[in-house]
Amino acid sequence: MWWYTALVLAVGFERVAELVVARRSARWSLARGGAETGRGHYPAMVALHTGLLAGALAETALAGRPFVPAFGWTMVGVVVAAQALRWWCIRTLGPRWNTRVIVVPGLPLVTGGPYRLLRHPNYVAVAAEGLALPLVHGAWVTALAFTGLNAVLMAVRIRCENAALGAAPAGAPA
Repeated sequence: MWWYTALVLAVGFERVAELVVARRSARWSLARGGAETGRGHYPAMVALHTGLLAGALAETALAGRPFVPAFGWTMVGVVVAAQALRWWCIRTLGPRWNTRVIVVPGLPLVTGGPYRLLRHPNYVAVAAEGLALPLVHGAWVTALAFTGLNAVLMAVRIRCENAALGAAPAGAPA
């Protein structure tokens, strides 16, 4: 199980890297007149993502979940693909990407990269990772709990983002 712990910790370190990027992006956006909305759901999002990592490790260890190679390695592939999609989103949005909802007035929506296919591709990555990471080592309770709670949170988050993006000034496509 040491390698699974290493995988979950690697995802945790990836989250820290995201927070570093997000902090830098927030400074960039706020310096350009960006306004933050949706602060109320942000602590729940942080708690849910922290719970995903802790739950995956705890359930695997405490419930003795087995590693089933054919399924587990497939889920590792999904986790890797989710990370690739997340970083494609980050790279495409550049300094506009953030873990918070901060919109800079006057900037048009980004329509390149994965955003030419989906309005919120980062959330596809979150959903895929949240299901697959625990399932790598059979932590199905964590996978189901995260997926259900994440669906509720994403309904709030996407509504918040869409409202913030829709409030962009005239001339900026919504």
